[in-house]
Formats: sequence, C-alpha cells, structure tokens
Amino acid sequence: MTATLAHPFNQKIRIAGLRLATLALLPVLLFTAPAVDGLPAALLHGAGILCVVAAVLGRFWAILYIGGHKNRTVMQDGPYSICRHPLYLFSTIGATGFGLMLESFTLTLLVAGMVLAILTATAKREERDLRRMFGAAYDAYAARVPRIVPDLSGFSTPPRVTVDMGTLARNTRDALVFLSLIPLAETLNWLHAAHRLHGFALW
Repeated sequence: MTATLAHPFNQKIRIAGLRLATLALLPVLLFTAPAVDGLPAALLHGAGILCVVAAVLGRFWAILYIGGHKNRTVMQDGPYSICRHPLYLFSTIGATGFGLMLESFTLTLLVAGMVLAILTATAKREERDLRRMFGAAYDAYAARVPRIVPDLSGFSTPPRVTVDMGTLARNTRDALVFLSLIPLAETLNWLHAAHRLHGFALW
C-alpha cells in the first residue's frame, strides 16, 4: 500500500530534543571520571567501539530498504521486519556504545536511556501520521512488529532490494556523526587520565 504524507512529522523536533539532551549531559561528561580501570575498562571501551560500528552499519542497512519509500509505503522487509523504527534502534545502540567507551555503566544507562526516551517519543508521534496515511495496513504491521526493541524471529527479506543512492549518500553524514563519537570518547578519557579534567568517580 502506498500513500503520500501531507504533513510529515517535523524531524527538527527530534534533533532539538537530542541537542538539548546533549547539553544536559555535557557537565556530567566533563566532570565525572570512570571508576573502573585495567582490563574491565578496556573491555567496556572495546564493546563501545563495536556498538558504534554496529550502529553505523545498521543504519546503512535500514537505509538500503527505506530509501525512496519513506512515507510512501509500509516498509516491512529486512530491518523493518524485526522492528518498526530500525534507524532509532541503531541510533540507540550507537548511544550505548558512546557510554561504554566512557567506561562507565552509569553513563551508559544515562546516555542510552535519554536517547531511547527521545526516539521513542518521536516514533509515537510519527506513527500517528503513519496510521492516518495507511490505516489498517499500518495497524496490522504495528500489531505484528515491535516499535524499537527488535523481534529477530520475525525477520524476512525479499531476494532483491531497490536502493536509492541519493538517500544512501545523505545518510553518510549521519554515519560520520556516529563515528565521531569514537574520537570524542577517546579525548574525554585522555583528559581525565591526564588530569586535565577533574571529576568524581562514576561506576
């Protein structure tokens, strides 16, 4: 089923929310230091990098399917067969990775929790428009597929997928934003280790 959305959800609201969350977290990021060190810290850091890389690859995977189809059809293939908002799923995984790279369980929960809350609220608003557009088709999809937390048992994909190269290219900018989290975390960790920033220990 296809349709055209007359008044799509304003993504500027989502972006503004994420920026406000970043500003709110900035003092915590600057003035707390990880309480773990040694091998546990290295394992957390490595897991964080893997999460960020997975987020970038996952977002590209989702764009391969939704590119050129957004707000025109109820996409139900590939990543959209395991959750309704895979871009938000992988963004949350990226936020989780950033927290892990800071080698703090508390920061991981805080960063990932705030991002997930903002993206869940965004998804709910988007879905009001999608239900108006697609009616029963979207209702049936929503009843079968979870919003953000994936259900891997429902995965399905056609043998061929048509790719919109323009949309894929535009997603490269978002990928660079996520990859920039790696040097950002490295810089924060170095500043704390070199005692350029002083803060209280946070597990």
